[in-house]
Amino acid sequence: MVATPLLRVPQSGVRCMSSRFYRTRISPLRSTIDIKSFKPCLTSAQYFSTSLSRWQDEVLDRTRNIGIIAHIDAGKTTTTERMLFYSGFTRRIGDVDEGSTVTDFLPAERARGITIQSAAITFHWPPGGGSEAAQSKPRDESLPRSAVSHTINLIDTPGHADFTFEVMRSLRILDGAVYGVAGVEAQTEKVWHQASTYRIPRVIYVNKLDRDGAAFGRTVREVSSRLSVYPAVCHIPWFEAGTGPFVGIADAINLQGLRWREGEDGRTIKMMNLQQLDAEEPALAQELRKARAALVELLSEQDETIVEKFFECDEDHMAVSSMDIIESLRRCVLDPTSRIVPLFAGASFRNMGVQPLLDAVVNLLPSPPEAPDPEVSIGGVKGGLRRLLSGDLIVEQSEKAATPVKGKKKKSAALQTNPKDAIGKLQSCALAFKVVNDPKRGVLVYVRVYSGSLDRNSLLFNTNLHLSERAPRLLKMHANDAVEVDSIPAGHIGVVVGLKHARTGDTLVTYAGNKPTPPEPLTSLQLRPIDVPPPVFFTSVEPHSLSEEKKMQESLALLLREDPSLHVSVDEESGQTLLSGMGELHLEIARDRLINDLKAKASMGSIEIGYRESGLGASSSITKIFDKEIAGRRGKAGCTAIVEPFGEEEISEAADEDTLLAETIEGNQIIIQAPGLQMERAGRGEEETSPFLPPGMDAVTLRTALQNGALAALARGPQFTFPMHNTRVTLTINPTEHLFGSDTTTSALSAAARQATSAALRELPTGPGTVMMEPVMNVIISVDEASLGSVVHDISSSRGGHIVSLDEEVPLTATDASPTDPVVGQEDLPPIDPKRVYAPLDPFESSLGAEVSVSTSRPRNITAKVPLKEMVGYLKHLRSLTAGRGTFVMSVDRFENMSSQRQKAVITELRGGF
Repeated sequence: MVATPLLRVPQSGVRCMSSRFYRTRISPLRSTIDIKSFKPCLTSAQYFSTSLSRWQDEVLDRTRNIGIIAHIDAGKTTTTERMLFYSGFTRRIGDVDEGSTVTDFLPAERARGITIQSAAITFHWPPGGGSEAAQSKPRDESLPRSAVSHTINLIDTPGHADFTFEVMRSLRILDGAVYGVAGVEAQTEKVWHQASTYRIPRVIYVNKLDRDGAAFGRTVREVSSRLSVYPAVCHIPWFEAGTGPFVGIADAINLQGLRWREGEDGRTIKMMNLQQLDAEEPALAQELRKARAALVELLSEQDETIVEKFFECDEDHMAVSSMDIIESLRRCVLDPTSRIVPLFAGASFRNMGVQPLLDAVVNLLPSPPEAPDPEVSIGGVKGGLRRLLSGDLIVEQSEKAATPVKGKKKKSAALQTNPKDAIGKLQSCALAFKVVNDPKRGVLVYVRVYSGSLDRNSLLFNTNLHLSERAPRLLKMHANDAVEVDSIPAGHIGVVVGLKHARTGDTLVTYAGNKPTPPEPLTSLQLRPIDVPPPVFFTSVEPHSLSEEKKMQESLALLLREDPSLHVSVDEESGQTLLSGMGELHLEIARDRLINDLKAKASMGSIEIGYRESGLGASSSITKIFDKEIAGRRGKAGCTAIVEPFGEEEISEAADEDTLLAETIEGNQIIIQAPGLQMERAGRGEEETSPFLPPGMDAVTLRTALQNGALAALARGPQFTFPMHNTRVTLTINPTEHLFGSDTTTSALSAAARQATSAALRELPTGPGTVMMEPVMNVIISVDEASLGSVVHDISSSRGGHIVSLDEEVPLTATDASPTDPVVGQEDLPPIDPKRVYAPLDPFESSLGAEVSVSTSRPRNITAKVPLKEMVGYLKHLRSLTAGRGTFVMSVDRFENMSSQRQKAVITELRGGF
């Protein structure tokens, strides 16, 4: 809860405020505010404002926005349940198998025992930090941060590969992450690279150490070799008598053992110092000393401060204080160039290791002010949000916008008068990262507030849609439950109820003046959007009757607003509505939501593959003149088109002065040429124009109109009606033959380009011909050694795929990590030698057999390229081949031409066997 606006506080002081507000907000600050540091001329209102600002900064510093990310079945939801129980948020521990967990509240999640959509929840650690007095209590610098209660906003994410977008939009708004592993798998690497794309600080939690055959040391070595990081081993597992059951952990930071009682809820922990461990578990105590020495040595390679502390302790690894190690680990976690990642151990299902993990979250992961500066763009200039709020970025944008060009002098001068005035009116900036249609509360828009405070009844301007909406209610979500609040302060995650238009990835701002549109250039302010991966499967959706079609379309619109990774299109030939998604399970869940939750009376067909069509040769040059009346106005334009095959790997030729556009879009290349158009630029920053162009039309408008026309024609192939792929379209505009003064409109140009391109495409079947193309997937399959042979044989013989490699890393494609923002500095980093990484011996593992264990015991990875059609239903088949232990992830690699025999079989199947 945030104070009422400061403008209502009179200069006479704060006596008008309620006594409760004064007691809970101001009184606790008296002991923490140094009056001498204030200017002598401070008024009471200024004192109140500064005090409140310091209090808010203190609360924000004690906030953690984290997520739990991992591969499927790594124990993310189980760990979340324990966190909620130990923090006092719940009174019982939920179970995934029973369907009683807090964060998996959807019927489909409880029925399948997996997480489908991310759930946000807020709790305090250590417990008892909900009161404002507790949050304003100053921290003792000699104690770790976990000694004072912190607010944790936690997001539990899915692990299944079909819900990649759900993970990506959660990662977009997090400040830190707990990365859970139960062995490094293909999906493990994929999720890790996604987090690296957003530069999220992480700690690693090795879970499920209670399972038979659990190998902590092997997992540590896999983390180093396959994730290319140096694991800072902070915990080592405690197996009773060395080879017995997992009973606890040994803490290398605090040099102590933590033991839990078997079968209890985990709240009782027996703590033993190093001397007690020497007496009861001498082997464990010796290994703990090795772990502490390795931890200090590893930190010394990155952090100079810990080197000084080490020398101050007479080069004794055991004498370095735990606080020095925690602060050194925190510096490494917050440093984006560091490759050191803290690693912890536990067994969440057995209620072991979760409390130390929560301490690590508070001690090591960043608060919102310490997180990387969010990327924003304003008026075509990109930079950090903090630079924008300080005024530096807005000055740069204003200088760019204020170029002295003809016709724009007045507007540019207005912007240049005082560039910081507009930013001074910005009250809050938030990103909508998720939309949920709740049957009771209506549409819930999840937002992360990055600056200011989002207040109830404030007017939100959507900079993506350029419209304003009122925020009638604000909620703080606790999974499926909610608490109504008056405001959502910066750095926090909340929900806005009642927004009709906001979508995933939209930027929402509030501003002073309460006008429908904010001052320029705030209308162009946008936080970095969330990239949506392309769909790979589709299925048909049909209403039960014509009267139900409107209801079905409305339900599909709600479904797409919730999940932008779903796509809806209409087949022009059959008129069918097609729903596309990321995988079989994704579409299955969408069907359940559509029919059971949204009550749409419709049926879905079988899952189909999105094929493509490509020409085998070039067409002749075809010219079309469009001359028709559109909406009461005559439109006339012409265009010449040539289509020919194009390989995506081909390097485009250098554009000459007659080329207006040469761009590759969705696997096709569009080239626009205008010989003799004589383009010229009126001034710096002005668009190119030509005396031959119609009045009011510039080069950008011309290019856009022709490009849209060509794309419309490429959406439908001439022979098989699939979208065209690997096709180059060359459009030529002759100003004397194709432009007709004021009669040439943008719609006429688009129509002429579409007609010319379509006519050129229709030439292909009777000439060089066309061929069907099918998506080929890059598949990474994780299996055990015993199943390796049968899986390889099945892929290479029965499914028409070919094996690329065994146990080798393959670069991720654009669907695995954002193509627009690669991981800076990660491409050229040298690989990490696992022999240099400290890892304790696993039970039944000898020092001589450690290297052998890494190669023979760990899962084998098969990398193959397989047609997507053969991967439909593959998960069930793989589990039957591997006794339920095999998993796989896949992403689109490319489209390949089909052989005539395979093409004939596919066409026969699509036509129902005729």
